[in-house]
Amino acid sequence: MSNNKSNLYAALGVSAGKEEVHEAIKHVDKGLYPKAFCKVLPDHWQGDPEYANLMHADTAGTKTSLAYLYWRETGDYSVWKGIAQDALVMNLDDMGCVGAIDGTLISSTIGRNKHLVDGKVISTLIRGAEEFVQSMQDHGIRLHLAGGETADVGDIVRTIDVGYTTALRLRRDQLIINDIKPGAVIVGLASYGQASYEKSYNSGIGSNGLTGARHQTLSNYHREKYPETCEPSLDPQIAYSGKYKIIDQVSMDGRDYGIGELLLSPTRTYLPVLKTMIDQLRPQIQGIIHNTGGAMTKVMKFVDGVRIIKDNLFDLPPVFQLLKDAGQMDYREMHQVYNLGQRLEVYTDEASAKMVMDIAAGYDIDAQVIGRVEASAKNELIICRADQEFTW
Repeated sequence: MSNNKSNLYAALGVSAGKEEVHEAIKHVDKGLYPKAFCKVLPDHWQGDPEYANLMHADTAGTKTSLAYLYWRETGDYSVWKGIAQDALVMNLDDMGCVGAIDGTLISSTIGRNKHLVDGKVISTLIRGAEEFVQSMQDHGIRLHLAGGETADVGDIVRTIDVGYTTALRLRRDQLIINDIKPGAVIVGLASYGQASYEKSYNSGIGSNGLTGARHQTLSNYHREKYPETCEPSLDPQIAYSGKYKIIDQVSMDGRDYGIGELLLSPTRTYLPVLKTMIDQLRPQIQGIIHNTGGAMTKVMKFVDGVRIIKDNLFDLPPVFQLLKDAGQMDYREMHQVYNLGQRLEVYTDEASAKMVMDIAAGYDIDAQVIGRVEASAKNELIICRADQEFTW
């Protein structure tokens, strides 16, 4: 492998910051509120100036390759339920950051290689989506499955791709538009542990950075046995260059974890927390950031004239310690690729920060003040961890 570890993610054919994508869309209209976490459109459905329309689309990404490996190695179909949740949360929690939580319409788009992925996988994905929707309804959040498209496209999809599109009509006065100001504090909500609405421990891995996670941790055994899970042109020094099989166990922090369970923990939704928090604190919320693509640097797309300082971060949970120990990414790149145990940030005043943390605690989710916002002549982000400081 190259001595320049900071280029690992790009060498794997992916981009944490999606620079080329952002360049391609830089002239596209950004909607009514350019600083909103999701694009907000006028009410095209009924033309009511007091309402707005939102639509979002995303997938579970390459996490499906991990699920495919685990399923093939174990025969356990239930892993696909987690993939349905991954793809749903990548849409719903993004929309939740602008206050769009209740009454969302959902449509699926699934493309598979029929020769490798059977019909039971599809039915398990559908059941997974239904169970997630029911779980949210139990917390007062109405989601509506509107069907979708399942296509057999083996010529262009190696194994399977799982995506959803979500849409909602919302009053404009219910929107959360990022307006992050000097003096605000940043409350980070943990992505790991076990929330009160989760059935088991969540590693916090989410759905970003899974290409790197897969190739950093898993061994060449997987490339040899399942070549369909790997781009053939990838350098063998970085493709499946780890030491584990997906069914292996690892001991960390005095506890045994399955590699597959760590890497495939379903992406935690924060919808129940967001609903409660927005209901109680809407006027005090300056911004909500979902640390997906771009990870800990994501906030920089939504600020103007501030310095963001994150200097009291959560300790690395086991899955990210595992990735760090793999040693193929330096700390700087890890902050751009992985949420590192903190996938939601709430920007508010000091007095309201405790209320945010109390609301999170009510759902058994750890939360703490992880930083602050200062005035600056230019946008700047400073992240401090392990006696190191990184600046963007």
